[in-house]
Amino acid sequence: MRIRGETCNDIAAIRQVIEAAFGQPAEADLVDALRQSGDAVISLVAEAGGQIVGQVLYSKLLAPDHCIALAPVSVLPDRQNQGIGSALILQGLTRARTDGWQAVFLLGDPQYYERFGFSAAKADKFETPYPKPYVQALELTPGALQCRSGSLTYAPAFLALS
Repeated sequence: MRIRGETCNDIAAIRQVIEAAFGQPAEADLVDALRQSGDAVISLVAEAGGQIVGQVLYSKLLAPDHCIALAPVSVLPDRQNQGIGSALILQGLTRARTDGWQAVFLLGDPQYYERFGFSAAKADKFETPYPKPYVQALELTPGALQCRSGSLTYAPAFLALS
């Protein structure tokens, strides 16, 4: 398996992976909208045997500044539980650090994302309409969130998911 940045030739295959992973088109529509709006900042694909089997997207947050959101992580159903999602997330976090992002936020299962260092406690002082135990953050720059609070505001494309 090889992880690499997406190319324009991958867009149709990425959409198929996301729809298969989630069983609906909403998350694929989100990825397309984030890409079209310019809010997608890191999009990586996992490729095995010439086929795209997974994808992860990181997008700009409106607030807090210099922070990004991780969503979605998609792996073909028959390739799940093989470490592909974890590899995509880790490679994306490495790239986010290299690119100078200060922190990453997400909405997801704490038991899954804690293994990568995400914490609900780091996100707790940020206002959000989402259930607090599932809103998590990871500082890419130590102390980046220590003196910060306020609204956690996702890119406008996320509103279409509501």
